[in-house]
Amino acid sequence: MSRHPLHLALVAALVSPAVLAQDAPAQQAPRTLDTLIVTGTRISDRTVAESQSPIDILTPEILTSTGTVELATALSRALPSLNFPRPAINDGTDAVRPAQIRGLSPDHVLVLVNGKRYHSGALVNVNGSQGRSSSPVDLNTIPISAIERVEVLRDGASAQYGSDAIAGVVNIVLKGRADSGGLALRYGQTSAGDGEQYQLTTDIGFAVGEGFIHLSAQAGHQDQTDRARPYIGTPSATSAPLGRVVQRQGDPEVDHGSVTYNTELDITDYLTFYSTGIYTKRDVLSNGFFRPAGDARNIPEIYPDGFLPQINNVSTDHHFSAGLRSYTAGGTNIDFSYTYGSNELTFDIKNTLNRSLGPTSPTQFHAGALEVKQHVLNLDLNKPLDWGLAYPITLSYGAEWRGDDFKQSAGEPLSYANGGVLAPGQSTPIPGSQVFPGFKDTDGGNFDRNALSFYAGLEGDLTEKLSLGLAARYEDFSDFGDTATGKVSARYAFTDAVALRGTVSTGFRAPSLQQQYFQSTATNFIGGVPYDIVTFRVNHPAALALGAEPLQAEESTNYSLGLVLQPVDNLYVTLDAYRIEIDDRITLSENLTSDAVRDYLNANGFPGVGGGRYFTNAIDTTTNGVDLVGTYNWALPGSTLDLTLGYNYSKTKIDRVSGNPASLEAIDPDAVRFGRVELGRFEVGAPKDKFLLGAIWTVGGFEVSAAATRYGEFSVLNANPALDQTFGAEWTLDLAFSYAVDKWKFTLGGDNVFNAYPDEVIFANSTSGQLPYSGSSPFGFNGAFVYANAAYRW
Repeated sequence: MSRHPLHLALVAALVSPAVLAQDAPAQQAPRTLDTLIVTGTRISDRTVAESQSPIDILTPEILTSTGTVELATALSRALPSLNFPRPAINDGTDAVRPAQIRGLSPDHVLVLVNGKRYHSGALVNVNGSQGRSSSPVDLNTIPISAIERVEVLRDGASAQYGSDAIAGVVNIVLKGRADSGGLALRYGQTSAGDGEQYQLTTDIGFAVGEGFIHLSAQAGHQDQTDRARPYIGTPSATSAPLGRVVQRQGDPEVDHGSVTYNTELDITDYLTFYSTGIYTKRDVLSNGFFRPAGDARNIPEIYPDGFLPQINNVSTDHHFSAGLRSYTAGGTNIDFSYTYGSNELTFDIKNTLNRSLGPTSPTQFHAGALEVKQHVLNLDLNKPLDWGLAYPITLSYGAEWRGDDFKQSAGEPLSYANGGVLAPGQSTPIPGSQVFPGFKDTDGGNFDRNALSFYAGLEGDLTEKLSLGLAARYEDFSDFGDTATGKVSARYAFTDAVALRGTVSTGFRAPSLQQQYFQSTATNFIGGVPYDIVTFRVNHPAALALGAEPLQAEESTNYSLGLVLQPVDNLYVTLDAYRIEIDDRITLSENLTSDAVRDYLNANGFPGVGGGRYFTNAIDTTTNGVDLVGTYNWALPGSTLDLTLGYNYSKTKIDRVSGNPASLEAIDPDAVRFGRVELGRFEVGAPKDKFLLGAIWTVGGFEVSAAATRYGEFSVLNANPALDQTFGAEWTLDLAFSYAVDKWKFTLGGDNVFNAYPDEVIFANSTSGQLPYSGSSPFGFNGAFVYANAAYRW
């Protein structure tokens, strides 16, 4: 385990890394400060340096230099404010891992593709990971090979874009050139000898009349990693074999493929047709908890040595957008578009059984599927207004209709059936496929809603020094009502070297259909007796009896104040402080499984149900933090050195926990709907800070890059306070060596080259020594990873 921060910092300063590109990624494009941005503004000539809000621009070179094939992982290594842990043994969350910005919920980030809303994933995270309760976008469904750049707006933007944009906006701009293309092959594996990866990517652009079409494709495979250890607890008939490794803890096995297109065609001098499409399929195999041979959940006739059940998730995504854009000098510019997106996530359980079916039980089941669909119609207009000021003021306004659908499909009947066969020593059968019982026919359903919004904004330079922006939005949802948001932003340049910027805004996030209507049943043991614990949809009669109420929108107030410094040529420094207050955050309640709750449910039409949980607007939070970013392009004799530095500090505090509703109090006065384990995920579960130091040194065709990252401490709380644990800060170092000749570029690199691992969990939390690492670790627990790339571009 590496614990040498001074050593790392010295190496970073000497060989100089750079994977960071906040506000101005000088290492790949010295003129990035002049890059025109399309996120957070509707002024056509606004640049990064002139932005009233903090904007990060990440190029494909930066993303690929992070040594990963996953977009979310690449962003986490390039953005100090983004946290992307790698949970394991968390059912579908292993396949669709959530990312956080500024320590907020993963679904507090709006994701756009070419400025159009991208669909969320179908999964709702209900297990013990960071991002529990959320149903966010799966960033890894968007292939890096198709990306021209990523614009990350670190500011509340609900008034500009609508629901979800509380923590910020990630806008992924696809490649759109007719005169370029490339082919790349990548191979790598961990220093432990597992996690083998290989990937092939290609993209090519063609001229089509007065326009272009750019095509991209990528396909690859990733083997599992495993850091589990032998069972070292007390031997018994129901324990894992002593001294043998039977459990797995690590990344899943993944097969993935994507194809995309991006096109623009000029129909006339003033009218342009545009369209984008993305298709991605990911086949993911992850692991559950081992069932020992003598466990009541096993059937020795089928698995005489016990079994490790596995979940096979297949995630299929479609994204399509098409529109017409009209530009007229000095007149009203019009953009009319339609966007469709969908995600289907299937659950197939392998190497398993249904204990209640006895020795004739199948060993694999289709356990059901989740699917979301999104339709968006958008009419966006803007017009320059000449008010006699230094520059025209841009008036923007428009309307948007959005339709959402959520479908939960039941598994095959045997995946949830109660066959009536008792396990030895049990008085009640244990139904359902082990590790993940199938969705019951009573769980399934189709649900939809729609929303209509109207928005308007004014933005412009009032003087040579002062720019100002105003935005307002009204949105009406068919399922929970309406809401209105607003935003004021400003930037004042004292000199060319010093500017102050700030924003005040209100925001919201509508409850997802998954949070409102997802329902599942799992068998839990309480006092050695199996009970069905149900995640009830909020309008289910049992949920209402336990205090569930219709979900409301989360509402936020965001404050941001930033300092922009350009004291010398090629040096750019920003310091942005922020405060984000969120009311009525949506969380999943604790398992309500007391005797009083069970007795009530069993006596009121829910026999065999041992307890339940549901989503609720349970808490208010305040998040305070600061982002520091610096870039410097240093011209040396015969070479260049591009330096970057980034730091984020973020702290979330829970201000209010709602009390128990009267109906729940009447059933169980001692019930706890929001316990300390979940409280810990919000307040201390993500690193409190993160520091990046990087640079790239280029001489001739040679390039040396490195990135030193310090991940701050985080904590995992337990229902028993004696088992709480705080995990210390850790440093990692990434290195890469490249050589470019003609149109070829060859790279040999290593991530986490000092083989750093997070602190191990205490024995009491390690499942008798088998699971040594926390799934909340911000850089995972795979150790060092070595890779090689060969790329050809024209």
